[in-house]
Amino acid sequence: MTICAVGAIGLCMGRPAAAEAAPSVFAGTMADMTYPELEDATRSGAVALWGLGVIEEHGPHLPLATDVYVPTAQLLQVQHRLAGKKINSVIVPPFYWGVNHVTGSFPGSIDIRPEVMTELLTDVFRSLAKAGFKQVFCITGHYDAAHSRAIIDAVRRANRAPDIKVYYVVPKPLAERVGLKAGDAGFIIVDAPVEAAPAHPDLHAGEAETSMLLSIAPDVARTEIIPLLKPTDLTPKDVETWRMGYEQAKKVTPRGYLGDPARANAESGAIRVERQVTAFADAIAASVR
Repeated sequence: MTICAVGAIGLCMGRPAAAEAAPSVFAGTMADMTYPELEDATRSGAVALWGLGVIEEHGPHLPLATDVYVPTAQLLQVQHRLAGKKINSVIVPPFYWGVNHVTGSFPGSIDIRPEVMTELLTDVFRSLAKAGFKQVFCITGHYDAAHSRAIIDAVRRANRAPDIKVYYVVPKPLAERVGLKAGDAGFIIVDAPVEAAPAHPDLHAGEAETSMLLSIAPDVARTEIIPLLKPTDLTPKDVETWRMGYEQAKKVTPRGYLGDPARANAESGAIRVERQVTAFADAIAASVR
């Protein structure tokens, strides 16, 4: 079976998208560009935008690339907002190969060693600098703390070079988990308001994440399964055990989700995406200026 998510993120799995559905140079990533086009973009002062995700299990109802699809869709919207502020930008192809400490025991969760991820990010930052980019702004679709720490190490290493400035744009709850503070060089902490706290801990492939995926790429969700999924009514101690990762996490959430995906809906997902996009775009614009 071939599943396509065209429209918002212009992605197709299983076969190439039809020519008329292919993303344009403006709406796609730098992979769609020729090198002279990229050279022109950097000479115009374009900044680079990079979504850092993973291939990771997301329960029986969401695809393994959920943490790639969401930031990809968000950066397309961020790019549009920046253009409205007269800020040119180029989207770097999404990063798939991250750290899956928590869900590492599930099939499909590809777990890269943190030091390898840091080295790879560092090399890409170096190559972007060589291509002429002066500023790079990264967001993540994956909130595993070890994944973020690998990004943090790479950002700090990249910023030792004099010819590029790299920023990790981090939602406040994640920043607090990994010890980032306002004013830390290379890190922009954003606070995107969210709805009222759910009745159950909602950390992975639950109501929030399922709603976001439904809002940007409903065709890749297994919508027939979502209403059948029962909420994971976990205690704080259960969540602590889940965050220990691997087999401990699999025991706590044997079906690979933590939350209440049956309550998900595209409308609330669109609101959440919009709020995050607004926070990201405003923070990036302020930093560029």
